[in-house]
Amino acid sequence: MMDWFTILLSVFGSLLLILATGLPVVLAFILVTFASLYILQGGNGAILQQNILAMESSLRTFTLLPVPLFILMGEILWQSSIATNALGAIDKWLGRVPGRLSLLTVMSGTVFSALSGSTMANTAILGKLLLPDMHKRGYDPVMSMGPIMSSGALAMLIPPSALAVVYATIAQISIGALLMALILPGLILAISYVVYIVVRCYLNPALAPRDENLVRVSRAQALKELLVYVAPLSLVVFSVVGVIFLGIATPTEAAALGALSSLVLAAAYRGLTWKGFVSAIEGTAQISGMVLIIIAAAIGFSQLLAFSGASKGLLDYVVALSANPTVVILLMMALILVLGCFMEQIAIMSITLPIFVPILKLLGIEPVWFAVMMLINLEIGLMTPPFGLLLFVMKGVAPPEVTMQTIYRAATPYLIINVLVIGAILIWPKLALLLPSLIQ
Repeated sequence: MMDWFTILLSVFGSLLLILATGLPVVLAFILVTFASLYILQGGNGAILQQNILAMESSLRTFTLLPVPLFILMGEILWQSSIATNALGAIDKWLGRVPGRLSLLTVMSGTVFSALSGSTMANTAILGKLLLPDMHKRGYDPVMSMGPIMSSGALAMLIPPSALAVVYATIAQISIGALLMALILPGLILAISYVVYIVVRCYLNPALAPRDENLVRVSRAQALKELLVYVAPLSLVVFSVVGVIFLGIATPTEAAALGALSSLVLAAAYRGLTWKGFVSAIEGTAQISGMVLIIIAAAIGFSQLLAFSGASKGLLDYVVALSANPTVVILLMMALILVLGCFMEQIAIMSITLPIFVPILKLLGIEPVWFAVMMLINLEIGLMTPPFGLLLFVMKGVAPPEVTMQTIYRAATPYLIINVLVIGAILIWPKLALLLPSLIQ
């Protein structure tokens, strides 16, 4: 039988080559897994059958129920008029501060992130609603497209986050603890974006010209719209995050409550048509099906690594190195950063977590703390050239004359902020572990 390093190199090399052909991620994983098991067993189908049963069993776990429910919650809110109304209400409180529309983007993106786990939907709606006005007023791309992409990506972090549920399922850690752990880092990122925008616009007002024709409204009118269009959204957020934090409900129960509350809120505003509801159901089914199939393929892939001895061989190698845990974490983060330039987030998790999780356990690294850093790193991948998904979403909603190079430049400062926040969490783990410690 081949040694573990040869097996590991062959498996990953084959997987990357197949992915490079453009074959869907899930098919690439299944093809490599089944072909490798067949070759390693010399044509014996017993292990292959066992692997299929493990994949099927992974989809029958109760912990995966939040995934379609979180997606449904976001789809319902996006298909209604809630997002547009909330955007206008928040705008009335900003007045003529430097970079007003950029700040509006970040604040709205943060609010919408707490209502939807879809980064692409978040970015698309912000781009459609705000980019034309910012472009017309002469905003620099760093102050127009940059905030849209960065705040849109926050949907990956701030609960409800379907990706966090997928991560927790593959890594076998507490979903509730991970969702709580992501709140504070997500808010730190949002505040960091705001500080950056204010400072840059103060030092260089030409980046975001002020709107001298802005119509002022009374504080009473602004407060009324805030209470009517934004405050009720806090009930949806509480129905998901609050009930988990208070220990009233499990993540699955909270996800169901969140989906129900979003439906009630959409009905109350009369902004959800029957066509919109059907579109929300269809979108939920499509995205959920894709996510669940990839999870099954990832479980099968991890079974392959365990059966072949590749996982054990790598663990023994790490033990022999007596590696410093911090060095190991930095190497893992560097690998995620590189993969993020070329691959989709769930695919990256599917490839790396079967290798990372045993190493984390071996070195005694807190799994939730590491998960927060890795998810922020995966968020960076959404905005990293050349294949960051949000870069292409931004291109789709931007004027035709905007080049990809301009979009890359717009995203750069916010990528740097994300890296700095990862560094802060690495130095001060409490930034990620404070809230989970309160619910334990």
